[in-house]
Amino acid sequence: MRLALWQGQSPASDLDAACAQAEAALAAASALGAAAVVLPEVWLPGYNQPDIPTHALPLDSRPLHRLATAAKSHATALVIGYAERDGDRLYNSAACFGPDGRLLCNYRKVQLYGPREAALYTPGDSLPTFRLGTETAAILICYDVEFAPHVKSLADRGATVILAPTANMAPFTHVPRATVPAMAACHGVTIAYANYCGTEGDLAYVGLSTISGPHGEILAQAGETPTLLVTDLPARDPARLSTQSADVRAL
Repeated sequence: MRLALWQGQSPASDLDAACAQAEAALAAASALGAAAVVLPEVWLPGYNQPDIPTHALPLDSRPLHRLATAAKSHATALVIGYAERDGDRLYNSAACFGPDGRLLCNYRKVQLYGPREAALYTPGDSLPTFRLGTETAAILICYDVEFAPHVKSLADRGATVILAPTANMAPFTHVPRATVPAMAACHGVTIAYANYCGTEGDLAYVGLSTISGPHGEILAQAGETPTLLVTDLPARDPARLSTQSADVRAL
């Protein structure tokens, strides 16, 4: 599988601009033969916007329908983070639309980060997997991917690719540089970690979006500016994959 991610600056509550950037990323990723492209956390309307409740979207909203249509038009799957409204509740969510425009997964972030997220969102309560081309895929959002039990649970159920929209801010550069590759290696999965760059309100994003392979290698990594990363995933070599799940001793 060839996989892509888009590292961009916050669309700052401009939903039309947010969709236009996602469509451009889809077009470029498709032209380069990618099967899927991942965008950052709460791309709609932007992670650190002051008016999240006003711009939260139901899954059947017009902007998400627009992006599903774009995924179908470019025959490329799209993972898009968004603030989801479901009745009176808000969720920090990410939807995956397949290359035919169908919804493959709508994931709600389990591990909310800090008091702001806890005040805004209801935590999710499941870790679903789904088929994406030849791979078994799952979505984790930002802080989720730093919890080994969640990555292990997905790997134990056959996940080979984890698609991770994120909004990683300074000073946490160790996450894309060390934590994400280590999680990939320890659990034998590929992790595509799509971050913002630039600033948004009082946050300075670190960029450094990364695609880390199942043997712990960094397949591609961005710097601090807008970047489209595209890389081929390596074949999983059983001789190099971690055996931790089989070997762990319960004490």
